[in-house]
Order: sequence, then C-alpha cells, then structure tokens
Amino acid sequence: MRQSPLQTPMGHEKHDEHGRRPDATGGQHAHGHSHAADEHKSHAPAQVATYVITCSDSRNAQSDESGQTIRRALEHAGHTVCGHVVVRDEPEAIRTALEDASAKGARAVILNGGTGIGRRDNTVEVLERLFHKQLPGFGELFRLLSFKEIGSPAMMSRATAGTYRGMIVFALPGSPQAARLAMDALILPELGHAVRELTR
Repeated sequence: MRQSPLQTPMGHEKHDEHGRRPDATGGQHAHGHSHAADEHKSHAPAQVATYVITCSDSRNAQSDESGQTIRRALEHAGHTVCGHVVVRDEPEAIRTALEDASAKGARAVILNGGTGIGRRDNTVEVLERLFHKQLPGFGELFRLLSFKEIGSPAMMSRATAGTYRGMIVFALPGSPQAARLAMDALILPELGHAVRELTR
C-alpha cells in the first residue's frame, strides 16, 4: 500500500516536500537563517547612501565598466549613489576619494580594482591602514564563491572589507564579472543590515 506524504517509515527522518528536514523547534529556516538575523534585517534601512570608487591607472569614466556595473546594481536595488569617481591606484587618491564619500554622507563605499598581486595593486594596503575594523568574512566568502565560478585563480584576489568613519567599505576586483558576483551574492543582500549594525 502506498504511503501518504505525511507518513514516514519507522526509523526514517521526516522531510518536507522539498526534501528538507525541519529544525528541532518545528520551524524551517531556509539556508540556516536564524530568527535573530531576520529580526535585525527587519530594522535595516531599505535605502543606503553609497559611493563608488574605481581604482585604476588605465580606466576612465567612459571605460569604467565595473564601476558602472556596481552603480547600476545599487540603483536598481533602490540605493542612492552620491558619488562615483575613477582614481589612480595611489594612497593619496584613494584617501581623498574616501574623504569625499564621508563628506557627502555616504554610509557605504564600494571600491573596485587594485586588489590583485600586481606591482601597482595598492588598494588593499591603503584600506588596511585606514580601517577601524576589518570584516574578514567578506573576502573569505567572496573567494569561496569566486572559486566555484573560476577555479583556482580565485586565490589571487585580495578582496576585503571593513569600516571607516562610520561607513562600511568593500573592495572588489576590477572585473565586471567579479563585481556582479560580489554585489548580487554578498553586498546587496546585507547592505542595509551592515549599515544598521554600524549605528548600534
């Protein structure tokens, strides 16, 4: 006799219609999300003032494909972009751009470029000297996701994140593919939440 979907043979765990096992409390948390995380996100701002910085010795406003990719993703998600600049990958230029972001009221800054291991890749060194607090999980997760897409070259990325002057700062590789991955999988889902945490 065929069993109904609600019946389970003795000794077998019960799963829902998607093959997932309910948690011990009888609830189902997709991807392991907790009630606490959901509660925090429920109070997060839906719109964040952001600033985009492209660090490059070769790109300009017209050829800045990665910066434009980041900007479009932010605006499409309902965030405001209060500044977008292309600067040389040099300490003073990067610091000046961050100061401008702060002066314009940005709560989040997304940089792209300068995170590799080339001689002119200085973005990470500059940021690490400025960060008040680092967010190592961002770089770790980005490299994991990147590895799944491109394999071992992902180890060459030094993508990083941290806080500076009350802003959350993300530094991404300079390729449009990497920018889309970081924005879609990591930054946009947590941007409001991260900004809220900075004010607690």
